Amino acid sequence: MSAGKRSAGLLLFRTTGTGGERDVEVLIGHMGGPFWAGREEAAWSVPKGEYGPDEEPVAAARREFQEELGVPVPDGVWLPLGESRQRSSKTVTVWAVEAELDVASVVPGTFTMEWPRGSGVQQEFPEMDRFAWCTPEQAAELLIVGQRVFVKRLRAQVRGEAAASPEA
Repeated sequence: MSAGKRSAGLLLFRTTGTGGERDVEVLIGHMGGPFWAGREEAAWSVPKGEYGPDEEPVAAARREFQEELGVPVPDGVWLPLGESRQRSSKTVTVWAVEAELDVASVVPGTFTMEWPRGSGVQQEFPEMDRFAWCTPEQAAELLIVGQRVFVKRLRAQVRGEAAASPEA
């Protein structure tokens, strides 16, 4: 019996707000390739990727961040944001790290696929074709539905709210 596909990812964030309530901005990426071209809403993702039974989720999150952004993982404390089961039945585990990253420094990794389908022509596409710092409200519109919960959990942790639990 299969355990199902699993992915792990790393969500960079920076804190915002002065004097009053603290908040966050998160770094997310627009998924690359022809399927996502021209789409914005629900076409962005936390940098993440699949891993097998012989790899630890933390190691996979680190590897995928480096592959998808082409830069080293910033130093910082890894905050667990728990798991979320996606519509595809894949289980995604995400951590957050507070760090600055200039999106101009990103050199996305690539993948190869037949395009157009059935043409026999292999083309290379970026795994993520652009990155942006977003408020939680912006991220709620842009992220695929199953990953929005991670921003909600992060925001609650930063604000010290009861819903900070990864199971929330």
